[in-house]
Amino acid sequence: MIRYALKCTDDHGFESWFKSADAFDTLQKAHLVACPVCGSDKITKAIMAPQVRASRNAAAPPEQPAAQGALTTPGNDAEKALAKIRRKVEENSDYVGLGFAAEARKMHDGDIPHRSIYGEAKIDEAKKLLADGIPVAPLPFIPQRKTN
Repeated sequence: MIRYALKCTDDHGFESWFKSADAFDTLQKAHLVACPVCGSDKITKAIMAPQVRASRNAAAPPEQPAAQGALTTPGNDAEKALAKIRRKVEENSDYVGLGFAAEARKMHDGDIPHRSIYGEAKIDEAKKLLADGIPVAPLPFIPQRKTN
């Protein structure tokens, strides 16, 4: 696996993993690598510093400060917008987990009161809900599983 720092013609920066350098080249030529912000398929590799250790016994690299790349800290406008959407959904909806499809169907059929819910469904379950006229939409993030 290889990680590349990439950017589009609008200078949106992002990173992605590829099976190999050849895999990246093949996907790029087929216009299958796209910017997650604007959707452009005009992508180039950006300069990035490799993370290499001298040996297996070498100390791990120092952790980066939160403001410089922590996965939990939004790094650009798109990530900030997604974080805002996630907060709104989590504050104003009930998480129903893997039972999302069943719960949505019960509400649609009038078996339980309507309320805002979010959760997880397999693609075939979501397609069945849509085919039956039950309005659902994918979220642009993966819900955090609530265990307690």
